[in-house]
Amino acid sequence: MPRATSQSASAAATRARNIAALVLFGRTVIVTWAVLSAGLGFIAGVVIQRENYDPYAFGTGVAVLFAVACAVIALLLMRRRDYAAKRRVLESLIEELEDKNWELREAEERVRSLIESQGDVIVRRDASGHVTYANEAFFALTGQARTDLLGKPLALRVREQGPVTVLADGTRMHDQKIATAEGARWFAWREVVVRSEAGAEVQGVGRDVTDRVDAEQALSAARDQAESASRAKSRFLATVSHEIRTPLNGMLGMADLLLDTPLTPEQVTYVKAAKTSGETLLSLIEEILDFSKIEAGRLDLDVKPFALAPLIEQVIELLAPRAQAKGIEIACFVDEKLPARVMGDAMRLRQVLLNLAGNAIKFTEHGGVSVIVERGDAHDLRVVVRDTGIGLKQEDVARIFLEFEQADGSSTRKFGGTGLGLAITKRIVERMAGRIEATSTPGAGAAFTVTLPVEAAGHLSEAEFAAPDLTGQAVLIVAAAQIEAQLLARRLGQWGAVTHIAADPQEAAALLSTRRWQGLLVDFPLASSMLQEGTPPLAVPRRIVLIKPTERHELAALKDAGFAGYLVKPVRAASLAARLRPADVFEDAAAPAERAVVAASGKGLSVLVAEDNDINALLARALLARLGHRPEVVENGAAAVDAWQRARVAGMPYDLVLMDIQMPGMDGLEATRRIRAAEAGEAVPTRILALSANAQAEDRDAALAAGMQGLLTKPLDRERLQEALDATSGSGRKTLAA
Repeated sequence: MPRATSQSASAAATRARNIAALVLFGRTVIVTWAVLSAGLGFIAGVVIQRENYDPYAFGTGVAVLFAVACAVIALLLMRRRDYAAKRRVLESLIEELEDKNWELREAEERVRSLIESQGDVIVRRDASGHVTYANEAFFALTGQARTDLLGKPLALRVREQGPVTVLADGTRMHDQKIATAEGARWFAWREVVVRSEAGAEVQGVGRDVTDRVDAEQALSAARDQAESASRAKSRFLATVSHEIRTPLNGMLGMADLLLDTPLTPEQVTYVKAAKTSGETLLSLIEEILDFSKIEAGRLDLDVKPFALAPLIEQVIELLAPRAQAKGIEIACFVDEKLPARVMGDAMRLRQVLLNLAGNAIKFTEHGGVSVIVERGDAHDLRVVVRDTGIGLKQEDVARIFLEFEQADGSSTRKFGGTGLGLAITKRIVERMAGRIEATSTPGAGAAFTVTLPVEAAGHLSEAEFAAPDLTGQAVLIVAAAQIEAQLLARRLGQWGAVTHIAADPQEAAALLSTRRWQGLLVDFPLASSMLQEGTPPLAVPRRIVLIKPTERHELAALKDAGFAGYLVKPVRAASLAARLRPADVFEDAAAPAERAVVAASGKGLSVLVAEDNDINALLARALLARLGHRPEVVENGAAAVDAWQRARVAGMPYDLVLMDIQMPGMDGLEATRRIRAAEAGEAVPTRILALSANAQAEDRDAALAAGMQGLLTKPLDRERLQEALDATSGSGRKTLAA
């Protein structure tokens, strides 16, 4: 409380006490004089001795008068005490009120100084839009005096007006670019309705956000520039990829065709070396494209239902030739307790498996690679890729998931590569909300574990796989290599069979004599040894040999030797189940030379190939002819449309059209649109597949949007082409994955 206020209050209280004391003193003097006058009268009466004077009566009256005076004095004293108490209460209330008034004046002063000194602009307007209050910042903004603005309409020189946002409580927010004495400035306004003595008013608070807006605009410009650069980079990579893939397609395809011709061992070695170099270059292109897509933030997921087990088995089949060329095994096991169909991005999961299993094959010189898919915790899917390769040191385990990092980074390293494969795999797994871990022991191989959250997606659209009931049946597996044999035993064990693995023909012969066996699975190398020693035991009803695709030429001899059927490695669960059913018969496969006979007989497909590159056209023609079909090649989209129309008019329409996307004149997309427009309304449209050296998702989407039913990536792979042809003819159960 201020000193001046305290002194004035004390002086007022002192004056009040003095006045009260004077009043009391006066009353006391009067009463005292009255008593004294009465006493003096009594004394005078006694002295004078008048006749009619009664001293006793006079004394009594004086006594009564004295008593009354005392009572009056006592009453006055009591009233004085009451007044003093009330006065003290009033003084306390007055002092408290003065303190509150002082605090209010202090708070008002603080608020006024705060409003006036802050940088935010504050202005209040009445219902008619006239300014009723504004702080100094507002006057500085407008460059006008207080008297020129108060009571007048608000007028700001607005250069740009941003969108207005209204919050749930009625607050209006918007940005304005206002011309000021210092130049154009951006202000962010918040306007609310407030109550005052004059009624409802609108109070606006504006904050200078010029720096923020400038930063946002600079960031937006930088983002646009970065996106433009990213698009330019993507176009550049796509163009470079296409230009590299086009001649690479011819190199790899011609190498395959050359390997089908009679060659000396030395020539075979050279051709395989050239093909391996081309495949390495192709893998490098794929990794660079994937990494650039991830860096650009364009790693999108296409989540939809897919069949889990067939996807895993297809990946293993794609990698099998590479593993078998190195003399190692590759096999997979998918737990049947998992849902048959799950929700997810099948293409990305396939890429993860190809990267991990392909990397395992690269670093494995003996033994093999296994891919085990089973249920993890809760609804997680756990994929374990295990190899018997060189292994990793503990300090290298975390580093191999970094970009451009390898376990052996020295200039003398044995294994090459970009160091991007595992980094890309890790990014994809994390994008799928999963995790990847690696464990390894030097010299004992490595295990990569991928855990992904998945959900069941209902039943398969086609006939579901039905596992055979082998309860109590004994099956002997004869194989020197253990990986595929152990996974086969695990699969048969789930079906109820009792299994045993023999590592050589001698052990197998000893076991065959110990009990009655219902099934015998023999790996081809050991089957050859068993053939040299004698025919396999005919007492076993199901005698099955396991072969590689390159060993099909031995099927006739194996059949003559007494084997009842065969399985191509890596073995599919459905194929294994089919071979173990009693109705199974020994099947043979047509060799490429025999397929040519099929083509000559007119039983193959009629295929139109639109390809502008002469080498790729020659390759496609040769592959189709070797696979038993009738190709016709045209050089651009316009020629493709003409050829399609001529065949249609002649009553001999094409069964399949392979359409290159990038061609001079009319490209494959426009040609496909014209074909679809011409056959609009027909129940069965012509099957058209895109041929493209670009592996981007945009190319696939563009092909599907134009009316194509799938996409084959160049270099054209024989197995993938065969799948497409089988899907077209309806003779195969595989579907083309774009």
